[in-house]
Amino acid sequence: MDGSIYDRLQKKLEVQKEAEGISAGDIAQLPPALRKIMRLMLREVELTHAAICATMSTLPMADQLNRAELDQALDTLTAQNWLIRRGEGERLNYTVNLRRKPPSQLGGSFWNALDAKITESKKANPT
Repeated sequence: MDGSIYDRLQKKLEVQKEAEGISAGDIAQLPPALRKIMRLMLREVELTHAAICATMSTLPMADQLNRAELDQALDTLTAQNWLIRRGEGERLNYTVNLRRKPPSQLGGSFWNALDAKITESKKANPT
């Protein structure tokens, strides 16, 4: 058998984490350069590499990253599963890897109870 049960469980957890993507709250914890790119990406969700470079050049000088810094930041964000990289060359694009939202914790019984209270209130106070 390959690896211990711990190794297999750790690998499974890593795969699940990669599939989950990111949450908006995580962005605040990023270093400034990576945060700039993620804010840009969240506005569009998917951008080509050329569009990211063009948009970066429109930012104020203090906020711009040079090409090497930008490429390194994109590599880092891709490696950490913040972005999904697809294509090559001129067709290279990046997509934000957002986490699935958790299902609502409000069940049908909540809404039924609320409807019952509203109905009860209307019967008690007819206008």
